[in-house]
Amino acid sequence: MTRSQPSRRQALAGGLALTLALPGTARAALPRRIATVDWSVLETLLALGVAPVAATELRQFAEIAVEPIVPAATADLGLRGTVNFEMLRLVEPELIYSSSFYAASEPQLRTIAPVETFSIYTRGGEPFAACEAMTRRIGARLGITERAELYLAETQAEFAALRAGLPRTHLAGDGRPVIPINLGDARHFRVFGADSMFGEALARLGIANAWTQATSYSAMAPVGLEALARVPEAWIALIPPVPPEAMPVLARSAFWNALPNIRAGRLLILPSINPYGALPAARRFARQLAQALNAAARR
Repeated sequence: MTRSQPSRRQALAGGLALTLALPGTARAALPRRIATVDWSVLETLLALGVAPVAATELRQFAEIAVEPIVPAATADLGLRGTVNFEMLRLVEPELIYSSSFYAASEPQLRTIAPVETFSIYTRGGEPFAACEAMTRRIGARLGITERAELYLAETQAEFAALRAGLPRTHLAGDGRPVIPINLGDARHFRVFGADSMFGEALARLGIANAWTQATSYSAMAPVGLEALARVPEAWIALIPPVPPEAMPVLARSAFWNALPNIRAGRLLILPSINPYGALPAARRFARQLAQALNAAARR
């Protein structure tokens, strides 16, 4: 899949959606042309109906985060770690959102436009609450407070509905835990702990996270495949991307096929989800996991 670069006219038009949604007196005071170098902010802006004029790695975002859909007029700034500053200048942002992951880029970003930074994933932090605060802060900054509050209410309602719709055997205290992982190769995986967005989504669904050890900035990697033998009762939630050579190797692996989880069919392969996303990623994970558990219960 390729993504063509927007023309300067298209890029400049990208901020109009937000502009036209605001009262005349507010338009002059509020930033209208928003850019971001962070995917969790990009998810949040799109979920609030704000089309950024520019963001990073949009092709990868479409493949990994999948949703929300990025408008075609949004300019691609290239890699998150090595932003295309020339393109960023071209789209003339009035505000750039960043995160603590990209602190090294901030001095140069500030030569283009004011920068506001969020810290979502911190050691031992609570990313769900941090994303709620980010959503409110973006809503207040862009003059769309009501839209932000509505999105937060919809998020709480969706989690409540998903939890209520889980198979009875998976309700809190009654069901098996879930261990959310993605594969590095056929012998190692990355596991997401209680301080990850996936871990917090599990808690809100009333499902225990089978990984109870400490992690660093939400995940631990690499973890040897043999660690799965310590959680034989758990559902394994495998989150793409999966290295293309890994699954054929695992299919022939005597160790993998001897795991109680695998022998009992407790492997859930979910669609791709941004592991360092914001509330849209948390909702996508919860939705896909609930769907997979319900499908497994009907087998």
